[in-house]
Amino acid sequence: MKIGVLGAGQLGRMLALAGCRLGYRFRFFDTSSDAPAAQLGELHTGSWQDVQALRRFADGLDVITYEFENVSLFAAKTCSDCAPVWPPLGALEMGQDRVKEKACFRKLDIPSAVFREAHNFEELKQATLDLGFPCVIKTTTLGYDGKGQYVLRNQNDAEAAWRALAGSGVIVEQFIAFEREISVIAVRSMAGDIAFYPIAQNEHQQGILRTSRVPTVNLSESLQAKAQDYARRILEEYRYVGVMAIELFETKGELLANETAPRVHNTGHWSIDGAITSQFENHLRAITGLALGSTDLRCPTVMHNLLGEPPAMEALAAIPGAAIHLYGKSPRPGRKIGHINLLGSSVEELAEREKILNALVVKSSS
Repeated sequence: MKIGVLGAGQLGRMLALAGCRLGYRFRFFDTSSDAPAAQLGELHTGSWQDVQALRRFADGLDVITYEFENVSLFAAKTCSDCAPVWPPLGALEMGQDRVKEKACFRKLDIPSAVFREAHNFEELKQATLDLGFPCVIKTTTLGYDGKGQYVLRNQNDAEAAWRALAGSGVIVEQFIAFEREISVIAVRSMAGDIAFYPIAQNEHQQGILRTSRVPTVNLSESLQAKAQDYARRILEEYRYVGVMAIELFETKGELLANETAPRVHNTGHWSIDGAITSQFENHLRAITGLALGSTDLRCPTVMHNLLGEPPAMEALAAIPGAAIHLYGKSPRPGRKIGHINLLGSSVEELAEREKILNALVVKSSS
């Protein structure tokens, strides 16, 4: 079977690594000729608006997927004329527009932060009056890793943010003083079967994910069930096929949905080594019509993103329980160039191993 992937970044690369074990072949479409996944399959390059290039890419493929939610909807629709595209285009459209995402949450009775749309500065001022300071301004599209969003603490912040985001549609959200962020990774098969991975607890720095750990400690059974129920509602609403992630804020004993991602997700990278079946393999199983694999946890695991210049390979390899995943990307400040999955037989053992990794990361960045 030949699978097409729109986008050839690290997620496409990890999809191909998982798919090679299943005997699948891959073809990628990207705007860059040195994208990380190019080492693992045929690469087509071109503009996301180039109909002929997209059709050449899609010709002869059995199924097509995408590796990031900001892939051109036009490109995905164009390719769907040649082969099935999963996850469905409706979910892609929702996942790349925060207003449509909020509308989905409202329709499905999934709680999220109170928000206002703002199309000009006067509407932004009114939104800050309605919501109060602090609040958060976000572009409606193309936001990821903290890009396109600012915390507003006073009117001067609002003016500066509006200048920085001039020309972009924005929403203004109530600031949520959450206790922690968690995420649920879910997968739905063509037959409608749904499986959930253990819920991960996530930590960010400057808007970029640094760690995801499983299991999430002290998470009540009722909140676990609620997170899975929210995911199930969205999966069934879109007759979804593939992996989806939902990031949620835990606050005052409740969960608020932050955002969705209709694709394999950074907070599920731990599953490559920490789960019976990785999110990448299960995504491929789903879109090719196979039964889903077990999502059970092998052992306590923490995923640590490597940003910029990584520690020395020799030092990383010496950490007990470390599984190293590098993406073949040249380092630059703040760029995700790989991740480490640390495994331990217990939460306590994992914490000791994580101390070694943290010391190496601090040393390499100093």
